[in-house]
Amino acid sequence: MDPVLSSEVLDQLRQPRPYPAVSLVMPTHRREPGDAQDPVRLRNLVVEAEKALQSDPAVTRERRLDVLDQLNQAVKEADLVHAEDGLVIYAAPGEHHVWKVARPVPERVVVADTFLTRNLVAAHAAEQPYWALAVAADRVSLWSGETERAAEAASDGFPLVRSLEDPDAERKERIGDLPSTWQDEATRQFLRDAHQRLRAVLDADPRPLYVIGSPAALSLLEELGPLAPGTVTIQHGGLAAGPAAAVHEAVAPSLTARQAAAASTVVAELDAARSGKQFAGGIDEVWQAVKEGRVRLLAVEDDYRTVVREEGGHLEPAGADDPSARDDMVDEIVEQALETGTDVQFVPHDTLAGQQRIAAALRY
Repeated sequence: MDPVLSSEVLDQLRQPRPYPAVSLVMPTHRREPGDAQDPVRLRNLVVEAEKALQSDPAVTRERRLDVLDQLNQAVKEADLVHAEDGLVIYAAPGEHHVWKVARPVPERVVVADTFLTRNLVAAHAAEQPYWALAVAADRVSLWSGETERAAEAASDGFPLVRSLEDPDAERKERIGDLPSTWQDEATRQFLRDAHQRLRAVLDADPRPLYVIGSPAALSLLEELGPLAPGTVTIQHGGLAAGPAAAVHEAVAPSLTARQAAAASTVVAELDAARSGKQFAGGIDEVWQAVKEGRVRLLAVEDDYRTVVREEGGHLEPAGADDPSARDDMVDEIVEQALETGTDVQFVPHDTLAGQQRIAAALRY
């Protein structure tokens, strides 16, 4: 599987590729009995992709074999035993990528000169990713988390590790010059280094930040300067080495509180937009506004999916068997909104019951 998804990674995935770039998207099941069908469905989609490449005169034999080899490697890496709600596979000459997503996706095979990223982009936005920094005197680790899990982000200079052994400790103790760990200048420099590296991470990929550590560790880190607006500190030692589940468990109460506060803020902003006649509600109105780049804030219920077709420049409800149906229009709207700098917020089910489950505050 590919590493933790980030805004930078998404930008790279959306770049044009040498033709053909294959996108394979399919829903998966987390548990029995539905998970038994996932391997069969995946094999069928691979066969569909192979047929599409074989019948395309623009694809040379060399390119076809290269992409099929990449696709087969990706299938071997796909972990269907620990599946989530969707699987996204990309294969192009010389590269492949595999992602699990905690959001339903349609079944689709697309051959183009770019990857089909809208389902991955929407899933990433819905996951509401966060950073967690776990601090100890001898180790500072960075964790990338979202609604259901966290994983260590072993990059950008993290984790920082050092030895606490002082070769001159015995002499310092004899003369009474052995400072406590959290008063030692070496510790301050160690955390100063972590502080600088974290700021670089936040500049490249801004997210809510949770800092976990003992009271002494948190106090010293705070002395080094602010990290990011809204940073939440959590007094819990012993997590600098994980495990990931314990890091996420420590963050979970604060994460839930932040999400509830964010949902309330979104509802208030939408109410104000409605009063100021800068509001769009329902998928057709929102889609029109997103296409025109007029959306400042987009709010979507996190479980909202719908099947529509485009008719006369508007979106109308459609059946799943309609050949012109578009079953991931919500994801497409989310991706287009993000491209124009829109603040996209996913909110709990029924938060937008009176706005047809998707709504927007407009710039004008």
